[in-house]
Amino acid sequence: MTAVSLTVATALLLGCGGNGDGAKEVPSVANQQSSPKEPTKSRRLSPSGYDLRPISEARLKELVAKLDPEAARVTQRAGTEPAFCGNLTDNKKDGTYCCIVCGLPLFSSASKFHSGTGWPSFFAPVDPEHVATRRDESHGMVRDEINCARCRAHLGHVFDDGPKPTGLRFCLNSAALKFYEKGSSMPPESYPAHLETAYFAGGCFWGVEHAFQLAPGVVDAASGYMQGSTVDPTYKDVCTDKTGHAEAVRVVFDPHVITFAQLLDGFFRMHDPTELNRQGPDVGTQYRSGVYCTTDAQLDAAKMFVVTLGKSGKFADPIVTEVARAATFYPAEEYHQDYVVKTGRACHTGNPWPEVLQPSK
Repeated sequence: MTAVSLTVATALLLGCGGNGDGAKEVPSVANQQSSPKEPTKSRRLSPSGYDLRPISEARLKELVAKLDPEAARVTQRAGTEPAFCGNLTDNKKDGTYCCIVCGLPLFSSASKFHSGTGWPSFFAPVDPEHVATRRDESHGMVRDEINCARCRAHLGHVFDDGPKPTGLRFCLNSAALKFYEKGSSMPPESYPAHLETAYFAGGCFWGVEHAFQLAPGVVDAASGYMQGSTVDPTYKDVCTDKTGHAEAVRVVFDPHVITFAQLLDGFFRMHDPTELNRQGPDVGTQYRSGVYCTTDAQLDAAKMFVVTLGKSGKFADPIVTEVARAATFYPAEEYHQDYVVKTGRACHTGNPWPEVLQPSK
């Protein structure tokens, strides 16, 4: 994919909160620190670095078609294999147990134990967010079903009669797992994602965050504050216009799906980079335009992009976007995360990515 020529977004910010005219202050919420104390927004990237974006129905159909009949029955129709019949029940080798459908690592031999039930049993997953649970009331009983967090494959059930330190017993079907012995190679989907991070400020972060969430290849987008002079600022602090922070969005992306140049292209479509310390009705240095980079390559590319865009004649006024190395990013309060999705309130202009990602002519 290659970036295409830029066009200027035809509409700008609506009133998005903050300290613009007529804006209402949102009740204060305790600020969440940067990693590992992240906001509890729905993740697209697990704490251990794996891509948890849901697999499309089309891709899932392709993966299921490769399964043997028993694995398809168990994972897609919540089947259960007969006790003591699974090929991994008595497996004692060191290694990792991955989802047989999508390859996401689920359990390690380090948490495997002999439960005597006839199914592979573990007291903890490799990452809590790799396993999803739901209430199962089938067969005249109430149980907690466990599923792969990425492809939703049925894995088994979890019970509270396991050993220390968790007291849990994750009871798995061998047919739902693919075991990789320690030292052996695993497929790409079983490794952490090779991702990059960049930060963008373009007015109220609600709309910037949502626009980046729509981009193919963006694994996670989160709102926060950065490039300021104080530690761990709150929304109220930033709105005083005295801390120097910008409302910014941390964008974690897969460069094999969307390039940094394409992210820049989309960013300059979603806001007006000629407005100094404001976007539409939102006024203050926290609403400034900025690109904050994590690598020298990003910094060079962003500077060149701004220069080229400034010479293109797309804007009548000079571009005032700040381009700099990223300083500390402080995640914003929980109520700011996924704000557009939660409230349905529009903020920035529409989805720029269909234009950005179209094949070059």
